[in-house]
Amino acid sequence: MNKLLVVILLTLIAMSSFAQISKIPQKEIPEDYGYIVKIGQQLPDISMELTDGTKITTADLKGKVVMLQFTASWCSVCRKEMPHIESQIWQKHKDNKDFALIGVDMDEPLDKVKKFKEDIKVTYPLALDPGANIFYTFAAKGAGVTRNVIVDKTGKIVYMTRLYKEDEFKEMVDVIDYLLAN
Repeated sequence: MNKLLVVILLTLIAMSSFAQISKIPQKEIPEDYGYIVKIGQQLPDISMELTDGTKITTADLKGKVVMLQFTASWCSVCRKEMPHIESQIWQKHKDNKDFALIGVDMDEPLDKVKKFKEDIKVTYPLALDPGANIFYTFAAKGAGVTRNVIVDKTGKIVYMTRLYKEDEFKEMVDVIDYLLAN
């Protein structure tokens, strides 16, 4: 009898770990996250330059599911989160033409951003953010850098995170999967 209960319990746990969401969670963003953008708002007009010189604007991202990951080389939480972004999001969706992931590096020079990318071993694109102008389009002055913004194919912000919390990260992965499947 105990073995049967263990098997049932393990089966339920395994099934729940593969559960997909059926809609975008209605997430209340805590004020202490420091966002100045809101869920449901259109992606603000931004333009950025990637470390390879490619220029990207909000218009270039239309029709795609977009993940903007705000980061900096000095950020220990960013360094912890980025390998998970690489393995669980980028490697899974990098060949999907309907997906864009851009790490936005806060106010660091090109050589430092390139070294950071190499050191942390991520292959997704990083953009420069001189003066943190892009960052401060999304977050208040003085707000911490580790954060992610997820945008749907219509250009609407649908999910945002702060710091690296495993449950929130997993939910973000599910949101991205859901948006790309629908």
